[in-house]
Amino acid sequence: MIEEHGVEAQGRLVPAEDGDVLVSVSVGPAGEAVALWTATTDHGALTSVTTSPGWATFPDARAARPAGARVTVHTPDGTRVVRIPSMPLAHATAQPLPDGRILVVAARCRWRPDGPDHNAIVYDPTGAPVSRHVFGDGIEHVYTTPSGGAWAGYFDEGVYGNYGWAGPGPSPVGDCGLIRFGPDGALDWRFDELDDLPFIDDCYALNVTGETAWACYYSGFPLVRVQDGRATVWRNDLAHGARALLVGDGRVALAGGYRGDRDRLVVAELGDGVLHETGRYRLTLPGGDPLPDGARLVGRGPDLHVFAGPDWYRLRIDAVSGART
Repeated sequence: MIEEHGVEAQGRLVPAEDGDVLVSVSVGPAGEAVALWTATTDHGALTSVTTSPGWATFPDARAARPAGARVTVHTPDGTRVVRIPSMPLAHATAQPLPDGRILVVAARCRWRPDGPDHNAIVYDPTGAPVSRHVFGDGIEHVYTTPSGGAWAGYFDEGVYGNYGWAGPGPSPVGDCGLIRFGPDGALDWRFDELDDLPFIDDCYALNVTGETAWACYYSGFPLVRVQDGRATVWRNDLAHGARALLVGDGRVALAGGYRGDRDRLVVAELGDGVLHETGRYRLTLPGGDPLPDGARLVGRGPDLHVFAGPDWYRLRIDAVSGART
C-alpha cells in the first residue's frame, strides 16, 4: 500500500476587488503566489473560446474584448496589487519581474500574414504596458527568473504547429519545446541547440529555480536540468505523465500523472544519468481528504504548490522522508 502524505495549508488567495474571479494562478521566483483576477462580467472575455463545426472548442489567442484585470502577488509580508485597466490577452498567466513589473503571457498565439500576435506584455507597477513580445503558441508553462528572464515550456501544438504556425506561417517559436527569453524579451536560448538529448514533444513539467530550469517531458519523460546553457539528463521510467517537479539537494520529486495518478508523488535521488526511486506517495489535503478535481500543481525550487481554486497548499521536498514504501 502506498503511503499518504498531506500538503500543508499555506493560505487563501484574496482578490483585490470584491466579486473578482480567478483567471489563473502561478508561482514566482521567490515562492510567491501570483494570481490573475477579473470581474465576473469580464471573465468570459479573458477566457474566450471558438466553437467549430462539430462542437470542438479552441481557446482564443486574443481576448474577446480587452478587459480590466488585477494581478495579486502574495508573500508572507502581504499582498501587492497591480491593476491593469485594459488587457487584450486571453488564457493568460502572470509572473513577477524586477522593479515591481509584471509579465503576462497568453497561452495561444496566432500567426497572421501581417504579423503574429504579441502574446507577452510587460506591465509597470501602475498597470501600464511598457513592452510587447511574441512568445509563440502553445505555452504550457512560463516562469520568470530573478534576473528578469523567462523560461517557457510548450505543449504539442506549440511544438508542431497550429493557429497558422507551420502552415501557412513559419515554424513555431516553440518548436524545440523549451526556450529562455532574456530580460529584453528576446529569445536567448533554445533546447535544440544541445546535442544527444531526447526531443521535447510536450513539456509536461517545468521547474525554474534561480536561473536554472528543470523539465520532464513527453516522450519518455526524462529529467533534464539546464544550467548556464548546459543540459544534464537523467533517464527514468518512474513517473510518466508527471505534471510538476520539486528539486532538492541531490533529490527530486515528480508529482501528478495520468488518470488515477493525478495525486502521485515519486521521490528519487539523482544518480549518474539515472534516477533512483526512494519513495512513492499519494498526496492528500491536510485532513487526509483527496486532492480536489482540477487542483493545479506547481513546482518551484524545493516546493510543491497546490491550488484548489483560491485555496493554497504547499509541500517542501525536505518534509518527505523519501523512505521506500
